[in-house]
Amino acid sequence: MYSLIKEKQGVGHLKLYPAETPQVSKDEVLVKVEYCGICGTDLHILHDTFPYNPPVIIGHEFSGVIVDKGENVSSLLNVGDSVAVQGSTKKTCGHCIYCKTGNYMLCSERLGMGHGVNGGFTKYVNVREDMIYKAGDSANLQKLALAEPLACAVQAVEEFVNIHSSDTVLVSGPGPIGLLCTAILKNKGCTVIFAGTSADEKRLEIAEQLGSDYVVDISKTNLEALVKEVTDHGVDAAFECAGHPSSVSTCINCLKPKGNLLQVGITSGDIKLDYSKIVLKNLAIYGSLAHSMTSWEKALKFIEKDSLSLDPIITHVLPLEDWEDGFNLCESKNCGKVLLKP
Repeated sequence: MYSLIKEKQGVGHLKLYPAETPQVSKDEVLVKVEYCGICGTDLHILHDTFPYNPPVIIGHEFSGVIVDKGENVSSLLNVGDSVAVQGSTKKTCGHCIYCKTGNYMLCSERLGMGHGVNGGFTKYVNVREDMIYKAGDSANLQKLALAEPLACAVQAVEEFVNIHSSDTVLVSGPGPIGLLCTAILKNKGCTVIFAGTSADEKRLEIAEQLGSDYVVDISKTNLEALVKEVTDHGVDAAFECAGHPSSVSTCINCLKPKGNLLQVGITSGDIKLDYSKIVLKNLAIYGSLAHSMTSWEKALKFIEKDSLSLDPIITHVLPLEDWEDGFNLCESKNCGKVLLKP
């Protein structure tokens, strides 16, 4: 058994280490990890641009099978059950207003798996019963590993603005979260304009497979001109998933008056934009950080019902030992979601 560990602060310092199988306490479940997805957060930890507590096993998007349980664990969970794990709630205070309302991501004491505490790039993990989401016997464990990023997309699409099937929507930023937002939006019947650069060629192809109505390489096509051509006044909503300053500005420019900007990508540094447009166009701007308890529940229902087109998004499954190849794929953008299998 090996674990992928961020050894210490600084750029790099990721290494596989032998690890022992943990013992379960009376209130815990032992999960054998089947698949764990590489997230942008993992890349940030590699490059020392996201907070973490080394030494720590990274990875937080994982599915698995229960192999042992403590004596106090409910009879609703049994050895052999396929599960997704809500790693973001590994440590929260449990009593602040954010915890009580299911908005645990905003808890000031929160420590999530994969950065605050040990995560899923390993073979076995201990988790509390309340962190387990049991799936049916026929659950696809690869798709179940998408539960966490899918919950992020569900929150952005479902929990701030009432998106209608008649809406024309811009998705700017073709990473896995942008692709998952697109899958949900197409499931709702929206017209989707999906935008990326020439460096995102593979992901633009995936967007086509997901049914995007317009797939735009902004290196070759003027996105704002296209939006004017295909809409009367601009898009009804824009999902900014890149976190790039020019992408934020373009989204605001493409919105119709009284349109909605969903800021999903995390930006770095200062952003220059014509701030007066927010007032002059009566725009609403929402920040969507990760997920909530309700978005997790909705994401699991999507997976259980197999009602979203998720197959095109998972492009690579590699053994944990090949983690460097997986990280390189993600940094090259020549992939959708990459899963590592211990």
